[in-house]
Amino acid sequence: MRQTFANRAIITNTLTEQSVEVEADNMRENQSFDAYVVTNKIRMRWNGKIYVGNAHGMEFTSYGPKEYKTR
Repeated sequence: MRQTFANRAIITNTLTEQSVEVEADNMRENQSFDAYVVTNKIRMRWNGKIYVGNAHGMEFTSYGPKEYKTR
């Protein structure tokens, strides 16, 4: 089976609970991915349950991009 990931993900600000769709790149399952918001890059790291990242003094969480498995 081949595993691929979508190039979009939803990240949520933990303080304000606002969510936004971002471009996802360099996805490594259960390790990390890069989230691009306009011109800012947020490195999202796996903590065992969800992806967590920090930027500009704010914390963001995500379940990561959608996974697709093909034969």
